[in-house]
Amino acid sequence: MQKPFIVVVLMLAISFDIVAQNYDNIEFVENKGQWDSRVKFKGDVNAGAVFIRSTGFTILQHNQQDLAAVQSMLHGSHGETQRSATANNKIILRSHAWDVDFIGASPKMQVIPDKMKTASVNNYFIGDDPSKWGRDCRLYQAVTLQDVYPNVDVRYYTYNGSLKYDIIAKPGADISKIALRYNGVDKIQVKNKELLLTTSVGEKKESYPYTYQSSAKGRSDVSCKYVVKDNVVRFDVKGYDPSSTLIIDPTLIFCSLSGSSATNWGFTATYGPDGSFFGGGIVFNGGSFPVSPGAFQTVFQGGDGAGGSDLPIDIGIIKLSADGTNRLYATYIGGSGNEQPHSLFCDPQGNLVLAGRSSSSNYPKSRQIGSGGGYDIVVTKLNATGSDIIGSVKIGGRGNDGVNIVVSRAGTQSLQRNYGDDGRSEVILDGAGNVYVASCTQSNSSDPQSKFPTTPGVFQPNSGNPGSTNPSGDGQDGVVLKLNPDLSTLLFSSYLGGSKNDAAYVLDLSPTGDIYVAGGTQSSDFPGNKAATLGPTFNTGSSADNSIDGFIAQISNNGSTIIRSTYAGTVNADQIYGIKFDRLGFPYITGQTEGAWPVLNAPYSEPNGKQFIAKLQPDLSAYVYSTVFGKGGTTPDISPTAFLVDRCENVYVSGWGGANGQANVYHSAGTNGLGVTPDAYKPTTDGHDFYFFVLQRNATGRLYASFFGQNGGQYGDHVDGGTSRFDPNGVIYQGVCANCMGGAVFPVTPGVWGPVNGALPDGCNLGMIKMAFNLAGVGSLVGAAIDGVPNDTAGCFPLKVDFTDRVRNAQQYIWNFGDGSGDVGPLPAATGYTQSHTFMTVGTYRVMLIAIDPNSCNERDTSYIHIRVGDLRANMAMSFDKVGACTALDYQFNNTSTTDPSKPFSDTSFIWDFGDGSPRVVAGLNSIPHTFPAPGSYTVQLILNDTNYCNNPEILDTVVRVAANVDALFETPPTGCAPYQAVFTNTSVGGINFEWDFGDPGSGSNNTSTAANPTHEYAVPGTYQVMLVANDPNTCNKTDTFRYTIIVYDKPTANFSYTPVAPVVNTPNVFTNLSSANAVSFKWIFGDGDSLVTTSRANVTHQYNSTGTFNACLVAFNQLGCTDTLCMDVSTLIVPALDVPNAFTPNSGDVNSIVMVKGFGISKMKFIIWNRWGQKVFETANRLQGWDGRVKGVVQPMDVYAYTLEVEFFDGTKASRKGDITLIR
Repeated sequence: MQKPFIVVVLMLAISFDIVAQNYDNIEFVENKGQWDSRVKFKGDVNAGAVFIRSTGFTILQHNQQDLAAVQSMLHGSHGETQRSATANNKIILRSHAWDVDFIGASPKMQVIPDKMKTASVNNYFIGDDPSKWGRDCRLYQAVTLQDVYPNVDVRYYTYNGSLKYDIIAKPGADISKIALRYNGVDKIQVKNKELLLTTSVGEKKESYPYTYQSSAKGRSDVSCKYVVKDNVVRFDVKGYDPSSTLIIDPTLIFCSLSGSSATNWGFTATYGPDGSFFGGGIVFNGGSFPVSPGAFQTVFQGGDGAGGSDLPIDIGIIKLSADGTNRLYATYIGGSGNEQPHSLFCDPQGNLVLAGRSSSSNYPKSRQIGSGGGYDIVVTKLNATGSDIIGSVKIGGRGNDGVNIVVSRAGTQSLQRNYGDDGRSEVILDGAGNVYVASCTQSNSSDPQSKFPTTPGVFQPNSGNPGSTNPSGDGQDGVVLKLNPDLSTLLFSSYLGGSKNDAAYVLDLSPTGDIYVAGGTQSSDFPGNKAATLGPTFNTGSSADNSIDGFIAQISNNGSTIIRSTYAGTVNADQIYGIKFDRLGFPYITGQTEGAWPVLNAPYSEPNGKQFIAKLQPDLSAYVYSTVFGKGGTTPDISPTAFLVDRCENVYVSGWGGANGQANVYHSAGTNGLGVTPDAYKPTTDGHDFYFFVLQRNATGRLYASFFGQNGGQYGDHVDGGTSRFDPNGVIYQGVCANCMGGAVFPVTPGVWGPVNGALPDGCNLGMIKMAFNLAGVGSLVGAAIDGVPNDTAGCFPLKVDFTDRVRNAQQYIWNFGDGSGDVGPLPAATGYTQSHTFMTVGTYRVMLIAIDPNSCNERDTSYIHIRVGDLRANMAMSFDKVGACTALDYQFNNTSTTDPSKPFSDTSFIWDFGDGSPRVVAGLNSIPHTFPAPGSYTVQLILNDTNYCNNPEILDTVVRVAANVDALFETPPTGCAPYQAVFTNTSVGGINFEWDFGDPGSGSNNTSTAANPTHEYAVPGTYQVMLVANDPNTCNKTDTFRYTIIVYDKPTANFSYTPVAPVVNTPNVFTNLSSANAVSFKWIFGDGDSLVTTSRANVTHQYNSTGTFNACLVAFNQLGCTDTLCMDVSTLIVPALDVPNAFTPNSGDVNSIVMVKGFGISKMKFIIWNRWGQKVFETANRLQGWDGRVKGVVQPMDVYAYTLEVEFFDGTKASRKGDITLIR
């Protein structure tokens, strides 16, 4: 019998702090002659580019401020940057490029692209030389250099927006031969285990080479570090097993602040289906939260200072793109009282569900369930654009609800053991979109009008301690809620508690659908059958304060039965702050202990740790294993905020430690003394950081541990209540109350939406951390799109569906479409991650995707999606009529949809949404009257809401312009350049049909239009009068006319000459601007990487640095920003030459104030200056950089200084010099 075998690979994965430019992934574009022939692929990155060559790669980075100034001028900005540039008549764009080459690379190496992005291509037509044009250039997301060394490949790719490269050493590879030479950096050093590159445009980092071996048995750490000598980087790997996989990985995807100028405390965070980041917190009055145009609430709503905050607050929700560079939306949510968000969860369509509390009687778009009073629990569902609320409920009795013990934060009290514990609760969704909430109530009255509202038939309809009013004196229960997806129906509501204080913090759904709720209790009579469980009896401590146990309750999905429950704890205070299931149905818990938590069946534990992790039997009968981590003090180190069990059964915990201010009233032990792994992102702590911890499957080891946060500052990194989340791939989405009162730098990453705390010097900002730990194994998550609409899973036959794996970390894929067509695959990762399939018959099909990676901890992963194909179509149609007088705002809407008469619509087949914030109306074919609140334009939607029809949920919309009198009006820019494509936005009040005359009779039949929002091309410069006639028989005046004048100008004409035309040795070229008089600004592009932006027409002198022919271009801009470009080839003749001045005068303020290398044709150099004691006072590799005579800002003494100079010229020749320089003062 042949035994299976595994080929294991050594992988070094290096990450840059360079991110994609406005893309989720860097696009590697193939070179077909449009760039230098040495370039195989080019990718645009933030403020620069990366060039993949056959022997390595080149990084280009521009100075961010210079680039912003250029963009500002080119786009006609009138800000400070533009004024400064204009005053100087030019902008210098400083840039820096450096090469990384593999020393001794094999001549047999091949460059192989993979992961082609789309079928689209790029075309490059540069100048009038066709040899420099590139047609049909394909785009890729990864490029591999194969056989760089024997059995060694190098792969370049993007991970969550960051540039990375893997060095893949196969069995038989010699790791010691791998060497990278860095040419062009000013300095290279190892700092904090990272590679730090100093350039003229700032410092750049390559991540610490975290190393581990991976095989079918799992993962173990391997020691690896950078070794740098003479600008050559090698890898020192200790204890490497050539038969195992070595990977160097964890990646900080981004860290951003909200940028709010109003104080904005961080509470909660979650992930979107596309990797987007949702952050939630509270916003105070004064300043402004960075709301987006069209957001649901763009204005602070005020507050009542309820519940100990003393100040008015609203909820602030912000959504960032997957790479953190863009704000997708941001909105306030609030009423006249105070609000807090405690937990967030996003559905597959991108709609966000929020759970929290509010004291507002007018909390937006909510219906009140129960009598209400004080704080109530709120559950709200925002649509995917943040522009509206899909549904919202506010539920509570006469007491405080959604509050754990007390709203004040004065120190440990009963179940409130950490700062922010008053705001602990959790919301989750099931596969059908139903909403589940675990929280707390102090509405424990026996009076039906005052108690927390419960539904008939639930497992606990009344409080376990009825009549008590003091939460610190046994007056609190947990509550569990279930609502339907649009929150219109409360499916069940129940108390959960005994005769003393109880708090339900977290919950999860078992694979069978049962609800497991966990938290803390002081009740020895906590409800539920505890027979044969791991904790049948309550652990009474030596005092009431430490008589607290964690609990787990298993509840039927309909809320009718509490199946069983158990205590989990010691004779000191213990509480559970996380509960999750693995894929086999085993529950896991995490939390804090102040006692001696049991360590069982766990090879790894940290002695006397005060944070626990445990795996339980599904029937709660015993621990499978139980362990602890922490430094072993008397109180907990961190307050847990996020929890995950991944596909490989590794367990993740995120939490924060230390006081959030100067006083430590909760007696947190803090993060000082906690252990970290060699790959820690932040190996040291100030005692007040976040702490990320990953436990290996079956508690066999610690996979990862790191701190994260700022160093120092008046307040430590913390949260003010609420949950954050890991996604299934082990990526943390952590909300933070960050950088309060400043005093330290919060570690934001380059290019993020919120690089600074806008509320300084007196406020905080919501911080958002997204970090991938890359430990969760291969994943599969099949997504579907129909006609370009993502997350669509139903349609009419024949139905073509585009399927995509949303994880995309596999090596191979197998698909099965569930219609008898059989398996497709195994397919390679480059093409197999996406498939299209057409279903030809009616039915419901289960589509299966298997993702395979033999070297991952789980080897393969499977996901499913159901596709519904039908043949019964609803033909959507509607009309509307105005009712009553012409001044009225009353309309009647008619549903004129049709279908197969034998299968008619029901009375609930449709939903009307009138676009004015009024409640939606469920209806059939009956006509619906509606009165609009005010004149205006409203988008009215008729929504199919019946799964019997294959085009459900199709939406038909129309714009209704409501007005007493029609008022014709439109918007369009007043000027343009011929040929000018004018876009007209109709803003008329009222109007059913429209007649346009563009004032351009020369355009023939195109001079008129009846479209609501037309476009028109003006081919000839001139002045044009545009006329719009709006007609509306439902208004009092019936018709109205509006006229507007557009002026179309000539484009500028770029033109220039240069001398000398015939090249003269080492002579600069002088360029003369001959552009047309209407050109007002110019960009010179010299073809050698240098450029100049200016408003001056004066001659420009440029010295080329090598012999060759350069494509020099002039871009001319007129006052409107319209452009014209002219390019010419400029030939040069450079003879290498070199000189160094022998004296300079630093304080002279003239050309002699800086000493620098002079010469021609210098491509690389190393210039070092030493003082008489042999101390280095200056070093540069930049030929344009010189020494100003200063060290750390201080002018050095008048003396003779020695220098060494190593130069390589453009033709490959080299030179070296040594000499003296006299500093004269």
